[in-house]
Amino acid sequence: MSEVKRKLVLGIDIGTTSIKVCIVDAATKQTLSKQAKDTQANVPSDQGSEGNKQNVPKIISALNFCISRLPKDQLKDVEHIGICGQMHGVMLWTSQEGEKAWEQTEVFTGCRYEANAKAVSALYTWQDSRCDPQFLATLPKPQSHLHVYSGYGCATLFWIARNRPDKLDRYNCAGTVQDFAVAMLCDMDKPVMSVQNAAMWGYFDTNTSEWNTDILHNAGFPTHILPRIVKSGEVAGSLANSWYGIPSGTPVGAALGDLPCSVLATLEKDNDAVMNISTSAQLAFVMKPDFQPSHQSPEKQTVLYFPYFSGRYLAVAASLNGGNALATFVRTLQQWTLELGFSVPQSKVWEKILVLAAEENAVSSLKVIPTLLGERHSPEQNATVTNIDLGNLSLGQVFRALCSGVIENLHSMMPREVLLDSSIKRILGIGSALTRNKVLQAEVQHWYQLPIDFVSGGDAAMGAALSALSVS
Repeated sequence: MSEVKRKLVLGIDIGTTSIKVCIVDAATKQTLSKQAKDTQANVPSDQGSEGNKQNVPKIISALNFCISRLPKDQLKDVEHIGICGQMHGVMLWTSQEGEKAWEQTEVFTGCRYEANAKAVSALYTWQDSRCDPQFLATLPKPQSHLHVYSGYGCATLFWIARNRPDKLDRYNCAGTVQDFAVAMLCDMDKPVMSVQNAAMWGYFDTNTSEWNTDILHNAGFPTHILPRIVKSGEVAGSLANSWYGIPSGTPVGAALGDLPCSVLATLEKDNDAVMNISTSAQLAFVMKPDFQPSHQSPEKQTVLYFPYFSGRYLAVAASLNGGNALATFVRTLQQWTLELGFSVPQSKVWEKILVLAAEENAVSSLKVIPTLLGERHSPEQNATVTNIDLGNLSLGQVFRALCSGVIENLHSMMPREVLLDSSIKRILGIGSALTRNKVLQAEVQHWYQLPIDFVSGGDAAMGAALSALSVS
């Protein structure tokens, strides 16, 4: 009796700091295998602290590493590939013959892809802040319900066009790093981009699913490098060659945003909201099916509406300051101890401050606004510590106040009342910075006063796989 072939889906998440991949059984929607690897891809920027760039060959190398370590008997049964990744960012590459942006080498189970360092730019990430408020003020107003902020693809491309125009002469394609991965796997001359990623670049009208081409062209923007748009969840192409045993011809979905995929992998009911705190912090819930955003949005908008799936939108409060603010505090403590002549591992610092901050006497009158990176709606805002007195400077109190500040900042962007007005009954908490930190969890409960479940969901790679299931 012949064995029934399994229908498996590969999900890939190209994140800000790591690659995560998983294989999902299409019948049960259960994860069979997964791998992850830190990319360690950050590179110095010519804009100093204002820039944030990553090395694309290192990112693709980490992707290959993860795929190569998945079970070979499962890889051969993969029937669809879903990919998502860090939103807003942009990279450039060339698809011209003789200088292609990717190379492939044969391995025992097919081929391995590598990015050609001579034919790709760095990835300018969502954390890039070279487009300061003064520069952004010189850009035309978009025909969109979403404003344009520093770190958004179109803003960065405007900056490159005005300050490094020679770069645009070297490349003929642009996209997110996940769009590049799709183009590479499918051997595409020109990339395609999903509505989700396009909206996160700015100058994109989600009502018509079109770029603001006239507005961009009249402002001197290089419109010829913009990707072609497809619906979120659509197939972009097929695998050009066998990749570590995944058969050639396997459909590959157009790349998606990591936040929508993370929400898709977590939501259990429509009246749930998802709070994700890892590097940054987000609180999101799905709007009603008939909701359409207005182009007349306020300039300092704190709740944004991102394209989701099936024509629906996510209401999102997206803070630039989450686990990164807590990690900066820990690194600072570690540096202070080093300057005093002691060496303390970061793991020990984390262990101690979490214990101290959880104690009853750690509740503090200290007030911390943790906006080290500002916020998109308030880019020039700095972090502050106020209400200091002789009795609230213990280490536990300071860290407790910092945790409270991270949640209070998110609450200021999307208050409890917004959730109640949208009939949200529960918050699902995900993300490494939140699920590992009991103090932060207590502050979520304090500020939102709603039932909260801290779950193991939020796997954007799983969400990418689930999105692929709907079309496989």
